[in-house]
Amino acid sequence: MNILKKALVSATLLGFAATPAFAADIVDTAAGNDDFTTLVAAVKAAGLVETLKGDGPFTVFAPTNEAFAALPAGTLEDLLKPENKDKLTAILTYHVVPGKVMSTDLKDDMKAATAQGGEVTIDLDNGPMVNDAKVISADIETDNGVIHVIDKVILPSG
Repeated sequence: MNILKKALVSATLLGFAATPAFAADIVDTAAGNDDFTTLVAAVKAAGLVETLKGDGPFTVFAPTNEAFAALPAGTLEDLLKPENKDKLTAILTYHVVPGKVMSTDLKDDMKAATAQGGEVTIDLDNGPMVNDAKVISADIETDNGVIHVIDKVILPSG
C-alpha cells in the first residue's frame, strides 16, 4: 500500500474526512476530532488559536490526547495555568513548522526549523519519526497547511 493510501486510511480511521476539498483550517480540523481535545485546549490556553487559523501555511505535528496523558503526572495541569503560558506556547510552537511539509517532502535525518525557534529531526529509518515521536497518521490537509499526528509530545531542549 503506498504512503498516500496509508495516510488516507489512517486519516479515515482517526475520524478525519479524507477528501480532497479543504473545508477547515488546522484548528477547526483538530477541534473536529475527539483525539485532539487536549491539544485544542492547550492551543486556546496559549492564545494560539488566531495564529493557527491564519493564512499559513503551517505544518503541525499534532500530539493525541494519549500523548499528552503520557506526560509526567501534573505536567499538563501546570502548563495550562495562566502563569505558564510562555512555556506552553514554546512547547506548542515547537510542534509547528512554517510552510506545508508533506510526508513526500521528508528526507531521512533532515532538520526542520520550528516556529518556536528550535529544530526537529526527521528519522525515516524506523518509520517516520519527529525527534522521538512516531508519526501515526500523515498528510491530513487543511486549508492552511497540513497535520501529521504523533504519539508523543515533543519538547524543545533547554
